[in-house]
Formats: sequence, structure tokens, C-alpha cells
Amino acid sequence: KPSKASSSVVFENIQGCSLKCLRMLLENISNLSIDDDFTVEVIPEINVAVTRFTKSIDTEEFVKNCSLNKRFKEFKMTARLLELTRSIRVENLPAGVSADFITLYFENARIGGGPVSDIQLFPEENSAIITFCDHRGNA
Repeated sequence: KPSKASSSVVFENIQGCSLKCLRMLLENISNLSIDDDFTVEVIPEINVAVTRFTKSIDTEEFVKNCSLNKRFKEFKMTARLLELTRSIRVENLPAGVSADFITLYFENARIGGGPVSDIQLFPEENSAIITFCDHRGNA
């Protein structure tokens, strides 16, 4: 697996496939086990699902295999690598949370964090944009 490849894959146009069906389909294509080797999160508002592989696989090859799979094509879904980014948006923050607290929380390596280079707080929205020094810090 190339070191720059994302460990996450985005599936678009998923409305014709239930979550249970999508999970089984992904297990069949990847030969991996849901929960042990990958997770699936559905974002119904934009008709997509995101799979994050916790087991090391060639995600570029997996995306290719999805496009070749008969069942996947029948559902008319598409798959692509999730773009690597250094910034994330965090919502539903407690009122009055400080930039220092957010920095300490997201720099915690035990939860997949890494060095933070910038925090933009939006108190009126109870949100923030966290920018990491490296894209691996936003896991």
C-alpha cells in the first residue's frame, strides 16, 4: 500500500443499498471482516458511506475491485479514496471550550491525534476547524 494512500474509501450513490447489504458487499469484495478490519459510517444527508480500513490493505486496488464487481455495478454506486487532509471540522463543542483544551485533546496520540498547527474557533456555531501539522494527525 502506498504510504500516501488514504485508509478510507467513500461510496457514493448508496440509496439503493441498505447498510446491512453494503457491509456484506464490502466484506465480499475485500475478503475482510466488518468491525475487525474495517468500519462503515453512512452519511444519509449526502447519500454516501465512508469505510475506514483498520487492517492494512491496498485501498487503491480495493476501489478498482469495487468498480469491477457485478453486484456493486448493479447498485450503480461509485467508490473513491477519501482525500487526505490536514484539517477537520469539529461540531457540538461545549460552550466556552478553549483553543488550548482542543489542542491538548487532538494532540493525544492514544486516540490517533498528532501535533496541531492551528485552531479556528467558531463559538457561535459551537464548532472549530483543527489543522494538524501532518495529515496523519486527524485519524
